[in-house]
Amino acid sequence: MGRKFFKRIVGIVLLASVLGFLAYAFMPKPVPVDMTQVSRGPMQVAVADEGYTRVHDVFVVSAPVTGYLLRIQSEVGDPVEAGSTILAELLPTHPQFLDERSRNQAEAAIRSAEAALKLSKAERRDAEAQLAFAQSDAKRARKLAAKGHISKVELERTELALDSAEAALDTARAAENVSESELDNARAALIAPHRGKPKLDDGNLVNVTAPVGGRVLQLLQESERVVPVGTPLLEIGNPGQLEIVIDLLSRDAVRVQQGAPVAITSWGGDNPLHGRVRLVEPFGFTKISALGIEEQRVNVIVDLADPREKWSRLGHGYRVDAAIEIWRADDVVQVPTGALFRHQKKWAVFKVVGDRAVRTEVEVGHNNGRTAEILSGITPGETIVLHPSERITDGIKVIERAL
Repeated sequence: MGRKFFKRIVGIVLLASVLGFLAYAFMPKPVPVDMTQVSRGPMQVAVADEGYTRVHDVFVVSAPVTGYLLRIQSEVGDPVEAGSTILAELLPTHPQFLDERSRNQAEAAIRSAEAALKLSKAERRDAEAQLAFAQSDAKRARKLAAKGHISKVELERTELALDSAEAALDTARAAENVSESELDNARAALIAPHRGKPKLDDGNLVNVTAPVGGRVLQLLQESERVVPVGTPLLEIGNPGQLEIVIDLLSRDAVRVQQGAPVAITSWGGDNPLHGRVRLVEPFGFTKISALGIEEQRVNVIVDLADPREKWSRLGHGYRVDAAIEIWRADDVVQVPTGALFRHQKKWAVFKVVGDRAVRTEVEVGHNNGRTAEILSGITPGETIVLHPSERITDGIKVIERAL
């Protein structure tokens, strides 16, 4: 009887042990998670994008006339003085080639000018003969008038004819000079172009001087060539007057206020630079993104607020990253954005109560991509779950993941 009772007790103990082991084996274990506390402190929201530097006033120096451009001796970075530094030199160009029609017209113009010159010479000789006759006639009339053989009226008529003959000769000579000039002009149209650059002569050299002081920023033309009037030759400006241009999406640009502080990074220096928004341009433009999407962009102009010694290594057209502040508060309840998730179209977090995760709805204010402002739902000092996975459900046990 005692042995049977003992065996029964041992069996019950073994069965209880197996059941306890199975219960422990299949009991849900706490899920390891990352945790953080709700904090309170300063927070700011900014819009960030790429930008570039540019000289505030860039002057494009162009060719004032069509001519043969001599090689520009200035180099990028050279200092220039307003009104004294010669930036470029222009010579008259060679004559152009004539097509068959233009050549025939020019040759016909020469023949016409030669004929006109012959006519002018004939008229000049006729005027000279008329003058010689008028002079002889006047000489005789004076002698006869002195003896009283002709009237004073006849003498005056003879003197008038002499004056008219002299004027006619002057007119004929002037017409001959005009015909000679027209012949020279017609012959000039047949001057053929020749090789090489035009002859250098101080009388026909056009100097292009710097309109303002500064430095040469870019050479748009450097080698010798024929340039039409208005051709851009080079750009000059003052590198000490830099500004930053940031092209923002139009929906971000409308949130930017004039005078907003700007943090400038990735410019090459160890510390960020500081600036202020001077202007949000009132017009936008279309830009194709790297993914081929059309975007409406707006330029935001930023003035550097730091002394020039801090950014003296920057130049025209350098790339930078800029973050423009659009909102700031000094005392805000905030959580990392990685703790937020959507539940039934509302924001929520998992608050750790004891050893369990409790889903808690929260009202979110501003969000800067790293932290989010919490208007209601949780209080500073409470612990929440970071980056909750699909394993985290309301009421599940959690344990802080070991570092």
